[in-house]
Amino acid sequence: MTNTHLQAAALATLGLAGCAGLGERPTSPARNVILIMTDDQGYGDFSFAGNPVIRTPNLDAMAARSARLATFYVSPVCTPTRAALMTGRHPQRTRAIDTWIGRAMMDPDETTIAEVLRGAGFATGIFGKWHLGDCYPMRAMDQGFEESLVHRGGGIGQPADPLGAEGKYTDPVLFHNGTRVQTQGYCTDVYFDAAISWMKKQHAKGRPFFTYLPTNAPHGPFHDVPETLRAEYEAMDLSPSRYPQDKGHPLPVKPSKNLPRIMAMIENVDQNIGKLFDALKEMGVTDDTIVIFLNDNGPNTRRFVRGYRGKKTEVYEGGVRSPLLAHWPGSLPTGTRNGPATAHYDVMPTILDACGVAQPKGVQMDGRSVLPVLGRFGKKLPDRTVFVQAHRGDIPVRYHNFMLRTQRYKLLNASGFRRELDLVEPRFELYDLLEDPFEQQNIADSQPDIVKRLRGEYEAWFTDVSTSRPDMDEPPPIHIGAKQAPTVVLTRQDWRRIGASGSWGGRSMGEWVIKVVRPGPYTVHVHGLKNSPATSAYLEIGSAGIRGKVTGRTCTFTDVELPVGEGRLRASLKDARGEVGAYQVIIESK
Repeated sequence: MTNTHLQAAALATLGLAGCAGLGERPTSPARNVILIMTDDQGYGDFSFAGNPVIRTPNLDAMAARSARLATFYVSPVCTPTRAALMTGRHPQRTRAIDTWIGRAMMDPDETTIAEVLRGAGFATGIFGKWHLGDCYPMRAMDQGFEESLVHRGGGIGQPADPLGAEGKYTDPVLFHNGTRVQTQGYCTDVYFDAAISWMKKQHAKGRPFFTYLPTNAPHGPFHDVPETLRAEYEAMDLSPSRYPQDKGHPLPVKPSKNLPRIMAMIENVDQNIGKLFDALKEMGVTDDTIVIFLNDNGPNTRRFVRGYRGKKTEVYEGGVRSPLLAHWPGSLPTGTRNGPATAHYDVMPTILDACGVAQPKGVQMDGRSVLPVLGRFGKKLPDRTVFVQAHRGDIPVRYHNFMLRTQRYKLLNASGFRRELDLVEPRFELYDLLEDPFEQQNIADSQPDIVKRLRGEYEAWFTDVSTSRPDMDEPPPIHIGAKQAPTVVLTRQDWRRIGASGSWGGRSMGEWVIKVVRPGPYTVHVHGLKNSPATSAYLEIGSAGIRGKVTGRTCTFTDVELPVGEGRLRASLKDARGEVGAYQVIIESK
């Protein structure tokens, strides 16, 4: 397919498709809300987006029955998107700016959509991936969710996995309202089954519900996927010749070996979408329920994204575009909506608007309700600039891996997500996305006045969000000794690294920012790496430290008194190669 044809197709399906006629504002608010977000599923990973291989019949049907936003942006990685989704605010304001090193913890002072809806009488439940803090007071159950069934960290198969249950997508060990539980089945099936069961209970009680279903599929690792689906995709031709693509941004000559596994995980999500809508029909609440679907960022491998440029971690369109489907029969007419650019931080105010719930007082919301656009209710929203920025590191860095989008233009500096720089010499790129939706013609040199104007907007935005809090360069502290969390598990997900290794794996070193709310005594279990026999362990709080003997991979310290207040905890073990950071530290209150 030529670039011209791709542009025509994009405009037909994403911008200029015939929409349902102008309607009136819904006569009654939504009684229930379901918010579904998949992990690392790309913009082109749907049949309705033109993917000729992947099978997503239930999402295709949902898309056909939904209002859809033509231009909807997310962050290029997951934690910032999740923070924006939960708060209606730029993630830089929330302290959740990265996916590890303690910067994937959202400040507990943030007001979440779950807290607001719970205060309005909704039952609130999360099933899947939270990734905004595993410890009190940052857990989902501390932030407005009365029902919580989640895995820890940024995904199953990461250092936050529970000991003895690492990497289990099938029969995963999860945490139900803070308690470790053994589940049966594939993780995505477990989340949806639990959510459906919970919703039926709330409906039977006459309670409206807010259900958050953020899956960790199709995020890697890819060792454990639905096997029947994997075998079916393994047998298919997945070569680039199967796909329409833009010659300026060709697909890899050889597709990723994990592509069949990723597609299996995606189709499994789709099957659960079908099961969810069947349950809504069974309960008789389809028309009373607004169901919203989106992705958290671009695809986790270079694959079909309808000709767009980029993937996860990148600020080109393929890394930051997501579909936004809003399914609310009888209240939102079907079809694709044009209008000003929208983003993840618009979701919370839109849901509150649909539910007739007021926005929280005293909270600076960056998003705005796009319900008038979704419903074609006759109210035209003014143009505005959407800002997205995300990269590795302790603090946001001016110009680093950012994009901004007006209705017509997009300015960006694609400096790369993984580079951590104190100073970034920007290489600005400017695209007219109305004429060049696939970002092929950089017009920055020929349009210096536009670059200057948009750069000024970015400068003002960056200064604003970067000074929202006095402690932007630190994560919120993990509380030790709180009655709400008598046992605290510290993992490499949330530690502050020591040295320049930048890793949570191997022989890294790190420490945790903590706040001890009572002195103790505590029992502290220091666990080492699985395949690194150690002889001794060292536990250090501030300037005081104690050393103990390791049995197996664990050293247990008893009757430990911790100084009340904020500080840092470091735990390491000594083996034949020297000192290495603890794998996990479990602190139990007595």
